[in-house]
Amino acid sequence: MSGLLQFSQVWVEYGDKVVLEKVDLSVQQGAFVSVVGPSGAGKSTFLRLVLGQEAPTRGAITLDGKPLRAEPGPDRGVVFQRYSVFPHLNALDNVVFGLDCAGSPFSGRLSGARRAAACDVAAAMLARVGLAHALDVYPAQLSGGMQQRLAIAQALIMKPRILLLDEPFGALDPGVRLDMHGLITDLWLEHGLTILMVTHDIKEAFKLGTRVLAFDKRRHDPQAPNRYGSTVVYDFPLDEKTRAAIPAALTAMAEPQSEAI
Repeated sequence: MSGLLQFSQVWVEYGDKVVLEKVDLSVQQGAFVSVVGPSGAGKSTFLRLVLGQEAPTRGAITLDGKPLRAEPGPDRGVVFQRYSVFPHLNALDNVVFGLDCAGSPFSGRLSGARRAAACDVAAAMLARVGLAHALDVYPAQLSGGMQQRLAIAQALIMKPRILLLDEPFGALDPGVRLDMHGLITDLWLEHGLTILMVTHDIKEAFKLGTRVLAFDKRRHDPQAPNRYGSTVVYDFPLDEKTRAAIPAALTAMAEPQSEAI
C-alpha cells in the first residue's frame, strides 16, 4: 500500500557532489517519523525536498499519488531550530499573517469582519500552545520556548497535512524541551498530523517517533568524498513497548561502568 508521501529512487546532486542517492521511502498518514544521522548526511536536504524548497535531480516524490510541486504549499508546515517568526510583528499578527496567505479561507487583504474572524482563529491557536497571555507581545520579548511555541502556532494555523520539524528543540533548555515534547505530541494527535522531525538527539527520536529513519552513506570513497550520497540505511518502526524500552537501553549504555577491582 502506497503512503501519503512517496519517494521513488530520489537523488539530489549539486554538480559532482552527490547529497542523496536511491532514496526509496513511503510515509503513511499520521506517522511521526524521526530522522537521524551524522552531520552532512542529507537530513535537512530531505526535509527541503518535502517542503518543496528543492526538487530532486532524479527520481520522483508524490503526495497523495500526485507529483509534489517544487514549491512550498499550505499543506506542509515547517518549524526550524531558530524561531522562524517575524520580529516586527507581535504574536497575534505573526499567526494572522498565515491566514492572509494564498490557500487560506481568509486569503486576500484582511479588514473589518474578515480580520476580526482571522484574529479569533489565531488567538485560539495561540491559546492552544500556551500563549493566550502574549497576543500583543513581540518575539524579542519572549523566551526561547515561547518563541518556539509561536513558531508552531504559525505553522499549524494553515492546517497542514505534513508538519516538518528541523531540530525544533535543539536550542532549548532541558526542562523546556520536555514541555515541548508533550505539546508537540498532543498537537500531533489532536490535528491528525503527519510529522517528519530531524533531530541529533537519539533518545528524543525514539521517544517521540512512531518510526525512526537513519540517513548515512552506504559507500565511501576516501579519494572522492562527494562521489556517493546518503540514503536510508536503517528504518525502525516503533510500537509503544519499543519506544519505552529503547531510550532506557541507550541511557544505560551511556552511563559509566564501574571497573572490577
